[in-house]
Amino acid sequence: MSRVDDMPVYEQQKVEIEARLYNLWLRSKHNIAYPIRFPLSGLRGLVMIMHEGEWLCADETQYDLPVICWIDFQDKGRDAIHTPVACTCNFYHFAAEKIAPQVLELLQLELQQRLDK
Repeated sequence: MSRVDDMPVYEQQKVEIEARLYNLWLRSKHNIAYPIRFPLSGLRGLVMIMHEGEWLCADETQYDLPVICWIDFQDKGRDAIHTPVACTCNFYHFAAEKIAPQVLELLQLELQQRLDK
């Protein structure tokens, strides 16, 4: 069961995750114990909580209230590691779409640092 199943969604979009980030996540699932949680540098109060099939950006000052969540990764039958992966992105705050690119960038940096250790 997802942490966001019962949360009302402000907006939902179909998006594509760059292959580099998605592949990092796949590698990390084999090398890092999940779930993982880490603060998002420069985004005060926001944390990333990673589960097997869910990337959740949450506000820890509001008891981990969801801000953005990437779910439903469409990777079945993916035959090329250089292609992006479609997924659903749920926004739970009216301004969440503005920070989504920065959140994904910070996620990529964190996963890369953890894999480099």
